[in-house]
Amino acid sequence: MTERKKEIISAMFDKLAADYDRNNNIISLFTHKIIKYLVIASVGKLPQNPKILDLCTGTGDIAVMLKNRYKSANVVGVDFSKEMLNIARKKHSQIDFICADCLNLPFKDDTFDLATISFGLRNTENYEKAVIEINRVLKSGGIFVHLDFDKKSKLADYVFEKIVKSFKNENYEYLLKSKEEFPDSAQLIKLIEQNGFKHLKTNNYLLGIISAQYFTK
Repeated sequence: MTERKKEIISAMFDKLAADYDRNNNIISLFTHKIIKYLVIASVGKLPQNPKILDLCTGTGDIAVMLKNRYKSANVVGVDFSKEMLNIARKKHSQIDFICADCLNLPFKDDTFDLATISFGLRNTENYEKAVIEINRVLKSGGIFVHLDFDKKSKLADYVFEKIVKSFKNENYEYLLKSKEEFPDSAQLIKLIEQNGFKHLKTNNYLLGIISAQYFTK
């Protein structure tokens, strides 16, 4: 990500941070935590004392769910919004949160057993470069899970847009745009498989409006 775009988007998320959890509940009609829980429950068994990376961690919802599921894990949450991470650290002191760009991760090759990213890949300037970085830091046989919107639904899109616009916050206009421009799961699976991963399965939620894709390195 160019430094300029990175600064603009990270500043935008800094401004959203204070109300981010509340607004996520409203936008998802209080379903997002249930979906995240189900996504993590489908990961399966990991090695003992696994190292887990949650990218675009935001306020740390998935990172702490991962820690609760894999008690012996060393869980690291990464985000480039300092304000999001400030909230995450206050909520989840047992997680190691690091401010970094997922296009240039500060980790050695072959470090993690599991990497997750939810509703965040679309906020990177270069999807392919992000996937390459994730592949680099994952161990051979490691698992990568991607979660985001997928199937286009006129009704869901209408409701989503109405709710987001009701916040009267111009920063959310970017989120609407990024959702519309983001590739569907079939396109993403192809891109991810072209960069060192094998697709394992896809789990769909809310009639396919939200999709989780699972891969192995």
